[in-house]
Amino acid sequence: MIGKIRTGLALSWMVAASAVLVPLQVVSMKTGLWPETVILKIWHRVMLQALGMRVRVVGKMVESRPLLIAANHISWTDIMALGSRVDVTFIAKSELAGWPLFGFLSRLQRTVFIERERKRKSGDQASEIARRLAAGNAMVLFAEGSTGDGNLLLPFKSTLFGAASMAIAEGAADHVVIQPVSIAYTHIHGLPMGRRHRPIASWIGDMDLVPHVGQLLAEGGLDVEIRFGEPIEFSAKSNRKEVTRLMEERVRELMLASLSEPTPARKA
Repeated sequence: MIGKIRTGLALSWMVAASAVLVPLQVVSMKTGLWPETVILKIWHRVMLQALGMRVRVVGKMVESRPLLIAANHISWTDIMALGSRVDVTFIAKSELAGWPLFGFLSRLQRTVFIERERKRKSGDQASEIARRLAAGNAMVLFAEGSTGDGNLLLPFKSTLFGAASMAIAEGAADHVVIQPVSIAYTHIHGLPMGRRHRPIASWIGDMDLVPHVGQLLAEGGLDVEIRFGEPIEFSAKSNRKEVTRLMEERVRELMLASLSEPTPARKA
């Protein structure tokens, strides 16, 4: 009963806030009266509050540009957690563009959609990411290419780092800064989450979205920790596969640090 009441109140709050913030974001994108990320940050924070999620950040995003952030991926809520704290643009799988509401909201934050299975389009998509990088956008790449269960890191895919190579090859930049970032769900109702309970936050593979949203709304009380690691410079001389392995190692280290020494977040 309590879960149903909480879900109803949270959904009402999300709808009311979106009714105000989404039109403001559209105005921002069309007029440029204020930075696009201003409204996005507010919206992400409101959504996290409705979900009962709190965010803790360790370290900070570097100011160097062009910047590509290599992160692990656990759930659709990762986007809200990152978007609530830093000015970033996301790279997402093409399927997201067609989802009701989520596709629309993704386009409002200028998400770049990629079709990983269609190599004919990969060049155009990488070129678009390269242009964004050159324009000063901090791009978030979920380098596993899929979502994990929150306990283990999946292997990073070197092909997803092709945009960094293209940005350099096209002369848009002489180097790209790549920064490792980990996302870890650490607490539930203030208590440390173990391996058994951590998948509550995860959204894996072909899981239906609506039931998962409902579960999180009813559960509430989750803490997520974001850790920013030491960046590296990717240049024309860099080996993409070696850089991919290095980023995977660094993200794994950051993620394990969050899971082994979890500190409750204070606020979303």
